[in-house]
Amino acid sequence: MRAPKTFRLHIGIFGRRNAGKSSILNALTQQDVSIVSEVAGTTTDPVEKPMELLPLGPVLFIDTAGIDDVGDLGEKRVAKTLAVFDRTDLGVIVSNFQDWGEYEERLMGELKDRNIPFIIVFNKTDIYSEDLSIASTLDSVKIKYVQTSVLKGTGISDLRQLLLRSAPAEFIERPTILADLVGAGELAVLVVPIDKEAPKGRLILPQVQSIRDLLDNDAFTLVVKERELREAISRFNTPPKLVVTDSQAFLKVAADTPHEIPMTSFSILFARFQGDLLEMVKGAMAIDKLKTGNKVLIAEACSHHPIGEDIGTVKIPRWLTQYVGGKLEIDSIRGHDFPANISEYKLIIHCGACMWNRREMLSRIMKARQAKVPITNYGLTIAYSLGIFERALQPFPAALEVYKAANQPTH
Repeated sequence: MRAPKTFRLHIGIFGRRNAGKSSILNALTQQDVSIVSEVAGTTTDPVEKPMELLPLGPVLFIDTAGIDDVGDLGEKRVAKTLAVFDRTDLGVIVSNFQDWGEYEERLMGELKDRNIPFIIVFNKTDIYSEDLSIASTLDSVKIKYVQTSVLKGTGISDLRQLLLRSAPAEFIERPTILADLVGAGELAVLVVPIDKEAPKGRLILPQVQSIRDLLDNDAFTLVVKERELREAISRFNTPPKLVVTDSQAFLKVAADTPHEIPMTSFSILFARFQGDLLEMVKGAMAIDKLKTGNKVLIAEACSHHPIGEDIGTVKIPRWLTQYVGGKLEIDSIRGHDFPANISEYKLIIHCGACMWNRREMLSRIMKARQAKVPITNYGLTIAYSLGIFERALQPFPAALEVYKAANQPTH
């Protein structure tokens, strides 16, 4: 089974048209992933290639269209390329010593502004010799680069090594999903309802990832359906350290879990793992400020077809409407596209982003903060709307303190 995208280091390959980006990708993967042509602008939409880059592990290369594309179609290609910055963990700028100039400086500026580590590949060294002035300038500001010739097959192994050395530390030292809340030798109970949207014969990704996280960290795991929880807990000699539920079963699981046992949801765990839990807790508290007619954006990373009582399009709008006491204007989006003007919304509610890497989710949080629009996620919204927010934050002392501090009476 392939590692999901959320665990892959996303490596974005950027540069001018015909700089050799696709050739570099093909050389790295040793496959003809991208079409290579002497005609500028051959790559249109971003091309993704998952692979194992040992000893680093699973990565996702993203080959983009040239940032210098022109015309109406070119503008759309550039927009697609710029969107890739949102999910790039490590940037690769492909150029050559003759063409190095304002476009490459623009790319470096964009990556620096986003705090994305990057390297530079000076390609086509069989045609263009080294420019010592450019090399000296990059050396002086400690920007790492490598020289390659795909035609001659030189520099590719050096590029691989530079990619390994440049990987962000937080990717190599990935935090746990919930094992730190449980501990080695302790038990977590995972409540997994089986509904119409559960893939037949499979569990959804956050549940699978949580089980693996606990196993990797030597914790015990018990998986039950919501109607089995009360009976399961009654059989324990020692209570579990944590109960985690699908957010849709929050009320029943809260009722069946003794108050002294911490309880939360998979979605809230992923608010911490994939995003910024404290920021999203603050976002959930903005639900109290919603009024009839306000615009709310519900954003889902997956592009699945909603079935029946879909959580994002049916249940959350219903619970929010009941909480507010009036109809809200709710827009829904799916996939990587994100509205350019989000300032018209009073609240953004996001899924757990289990199919993405963390940087893309953090990019959306950053955009919401810049637009001064509160952002939260499904699990936190559900817990707040159902009146069990404090209970759901029990395993997270810092987040619980944020909530309590905001609700202290002023004198």
